[in-house]
Amino acid sequence: MPHWSYTRGLHDLGAGNWAWLQPDGGWGWSNAGLIESDGDCVLVDTLYDLKLTRTMLDAMRDAVPAAARIDTLVNTHSNADHTFGNELVAGARIISSTRCAEEMRVLSPQERYDAVVRWRELGDAGFFQHDTVGKAGFDFSNITVTLPTETFDGALDLRVGGKQLRLIEVGPAHTGGDTLIHVPEDRIVYTGDILFVGGTPPAWTGPIGNWLRACDIIESLDVDVVIPGHGPIADLAAVRQCRSYFQDLAAQVRARFEAGLTVAQAADDIDMRAYDGWLDAERIIVNVNTLYREYGATGLLGMPELRAWMGRYRREKHRAICTDTQCTHEH
Repeated sequence: MPHWSYTRGLHDLGAGNWAWLQPDGGWGWSNAGLIESDGDCVLVDTLYDLKLTRTMLDAMRDAVPAAARIDTLVNTHSNADHTFGNELVAGARIISSTRCAEEMRVLSPQERYDAVVRWRELGDAGFFQHDTVGKAGFDFSNITVTLPTETFDGALDLRVGGKQLRLIEVGPAHTGGDTLIHVPEDRIVYTGDILFVGGTPPAWTGPIGNWLRACDIIESLDVDVVIPGHGPIADLAAVRQCRSYFQDLAAQVRARFEAGLTVAQAADDIDMRAYDGWLDAERIIVNVNTLYREYGATGLLGMPELRAWMGRYRREKHRAICTDTQCTHEH
């Protein structure tokens, strides 16, 4: 596999395939893609706000004249950092899985805007919002949620000029309706957030077994280049590492569930040092919560509680980093 640089902007993968990367790949810093053939273009996802999406579309149009008109947009899943820029290609055919479209109906830019502005009033959940989104400067004002115009279940074959694409629904896993975009003739797959490279993958929906099967599906596609939802361009080794993470985590969580630990106690007790270099380690709270649900636990953490626990995790991590050093982090 060629050595792909992990720099912000548009990367030419060859044969009309492009990746838009946003280091460092943490919360909100998602990737997108462009596939062009014979003057037809498919956009893979938009970004977290309108400014970021405009910058990306301008760069694509400069590099690929046919991108002046985006014929089709595919949303790989419902998360706002992959969909909030949809309105900038309004008029295009927008395709997603049925479950993805259903989840998008409840997205609220105003709720995110309010949480960023009022973060000091919201305790640990507010700290989480501020530390992951507010400091990054994402702008949630004046966003109109723009829904898919077409949906599918299972799989969908899509032609782009002379190129054949296959959309493969592998959710629920990360979200309710995750989709892979496979370009068979070019041996490329765009995974959306089924793959995080260098970051902890959060299983908001699960089950984890579906995520493991999604890894199996990606490997079965016989691809050379894998474009993750977050992080640098990769190959199948990154998929195998993702599988190992969830297998390791599930085994450790099962033992702690059977020992009667709470979600927070289990997350604090688990040894995941093998993945210490990955971003956003606080997502372990989400994953333990999802696994506990799969194991039959009740009274689990809802979204406000998950944000609060992740905020506590990040706050404690910052305190540990700042011990005995001159530190400017807000605690």
